[in-house]
Amino acid sequence: MMSAHPPVGGLLREWRQRRRMSQLDLACQADISTRHLSFLETGRAQPSREMVLHLAERLDVPLRDRNQLLVAAGFAPLYPERSLDDPALAAARKAVDLVLAGHEPYPAVAVDRHWTLVAANGALGPLLAGADPALLRPPINVLHLSLHPQGLAPRIENAAEWRAHLLARLRRQIEVSADPVLVKLLEDLGRYPPPPEGARRPEPGREPSPVAIAVPLRLRTERGVLSFLSTTMVFGTPVDVTLSELAVESFFPADQATADALRAR
Repeated sequence: MMSAHPPVGGLLREWRQRRRMSQLDLACQADISTRHLSFLETGRAQPSREMVLHLAERLDVPLRDRNQLLVAAGFAPLYPERSLDDPALAAARKAVDLVLAGHEPYPAVAVDRHWTLVAANGALGPLLAGADPALLRPPINVLHLSLHPQGLAPRIENAAEWRAHLLARLRRQIEVSADPVLVKLLEDLGRYPPPPEGARRPEPGREPSPVAIAVPLRLRTERGVLSFLSTTMVFGTPVDVTLSELAVESFFPADQATADALRAR
């Protein structure tokens, strides 16, 4: 009978190639011989459970895919995948809620691996004014909401710059995870019409500085143009698949005018 799962050796080879590592590179990092690694990749030798996890760690394989490697090698998955409302994740969910609430009056969101909105603080709502209600019905994909012509895109002053930034992030995520859902998301976003030429030029009085440190998000609102810098927080040592794929995006004011406008609100 043919196995329902791809051979573990082929999966290991795919992850090694995705990380742009030679067999010698991986063998040296894993402290095994290249001959043994070659045998594992070609199926001439079967890895132990410990070896699968050891190689996955060196290849920085996501927890979801480490489970796939274990199953392909004939072992049970190691990492559980719980929903966020599971009591076992109550402390983590509380930590996310505290971060979101503590970041006010500045906006912050929590998203899953596919950029689906999990939670947001109260500062986000007013920034979404004018977006198509269909884009705000759960499940909300924040990339679709940001780049869709009926979403935030028409109100983003530096739309071309911000679009390029988001798509570059998504491509890097695909390189790391090889997630087919993200590949489809990138294709869908690529079909949106590019921003008009005016969106490619800097806002008057805000020409790019030669010492700029990050790509800002400049959004037109009822309080004027608000400018943000974003940071990403992830859990440092997750052993749950869901938790390992959760990220909190926090937006900080990039100038004093933005800080004053949000605090006044």
